Amino acid sequence: MVKKILLLIVFSLFTISTFAAGETSKLDTGDTAWMLIATALVMLMTPAGLALFYGGLSRNKFVLNTVGMSYVSFCAASIIWVIIGYSLAFGQNNLLIGSIKHWFLENIKITDLQGTIPMLLFVVFQGTFAAIAVAIVSGSVVERVKFSTWVVFSFLWVLLVYAPIAHWVWGGGFLSQNGELDFAGGTVIHINAGVAGLILALILGKRKGISQSDQPTSVKLTVLGSALLWFGWFGFNAGSALGANFVAANALLVTNVAASMGGLAWIIMERAFNRRPTLLGVASGAISGLVGITPACGYVNVSAALVIGLVSGWIGYFGVFKLKKLLKYDDTLDAFGIHGLVGIWGAIATGIFANPAINTGVGLVYGNPKQVWVQLVAVLVTIAYSAIATAAVFYLCSFITKGARVAEHIEMQGIDEAYHGEKGFSFQYEEYHETAEAE
Repeated sequence: MVKKILLLIVFSLFTISTFAAGETSKLDTGDTAWMLIATALVMLMTPAGLALFYGGLSRNKFVLNTVGMSYVSFCAASIIWVIIGYSLAFGQNNLLIGSIKHWFLENIKITDLQGTIPMLLFVVFQGTFAAIAVAIVSGSVVERVKFSTWVVFSFLWVLLVYAPIAHWVWGGGFLSQNGELDFAGGTVIHINAGVAGLILALILGKRKGISQSDQPTSVKLTVLGSALLWFGWFGFNAGSALGANFVAANALLVTNVAASMGGLAWIIMERAFNRRPTLLGVASGAISGLVGITPACGYVNVSAALVIGLVSGWIGYFGVFKLKKLLKYDDTLDAFGIHGLVGIWGAIATGIFANPAINTGVGLVYGNPKQVWVQLVAVLVTIAYSAIATAAVFYLCSFITKGARVAEHIEMQGIDEAYHGEKGFSFQYEEYHETAEAE
């Protein structure tokens, strides 16, 4: 009798464990619903959020071109991603690059899963990341790069720069195997895009016809864009948990905390140095906080998020108002100053504050100083590859389009009207300003 009871218990435990193991390979409708929403949120960030954020910061005669570069970046990245980009990033767990097995998404059935969500949903989610990465780069070179060159660059940069780094970090590549922690894209997106933007700005040189009196076209557009980015960033960071779970909830919470602290940190700096806290400043600070928390959001708690957001706001301010003047480069909309520099801080901060109570990572504060070194190696590798590969891709694009910079008369007149044949507004800011002064 006792023997039968014991056999029954063993059989029951085996059945339960087998059922539980099988559950992990089944579609979870809750996870899938959340990831559908998260993907839509990240999509919103590029042709709406970033486009408005950048468009409001540019000069009046370049607004539509600036918005258009973000918009077309999303289109180009989405196409090259499903053709071959996804396969190179996630096709196989090699050290350096994926494979071509999923060329045109071949060998992916509609019923295939990535964890508990459809693999096709994972494909499009990751594609929105590739799109915003290349769109961020555009902020460094708007107002002087050819639109045709930018379209070609968007295709090739996602293919040859973004996809390899994404594989190294998220696709089973050597940085992942080395233990780097990057939950939602500190190295893959922000450092990569920021460094790429700086390289392009240095290659193209400074804009013509700029003066101290030039102002952003519309602070209101920029603030609206920053709010849309903030909203979409919840999908960006919390969605990287790939499910509706505890880690996703933590990521959403610390994302909001860091963004809020970043906005306050920036206006503290403005008050200290300029005596005028600005709405543009608080919006830029919030974006800095979002950049800083991105790699860490799945690994840190609220107290760490407060520190990360605070320092992110300060670093962003330094990059925009101090470093750019010191080194005299023309990063039009400060892609490097905010995304590059703050992204570096965020990656290293992840190695400092990663909390084992949140996720698997263990940082310096919790007894693992080696993690800081691992993060630093990943940062340096990303900077080096992004700089070299971006320069090579851009020179190739310049050759294909017979020059990468618009003609001087187009730059002086404004790309919106001279090239696109459109106007962002029914009047020119400069003309209105001169008339107002005369009156």
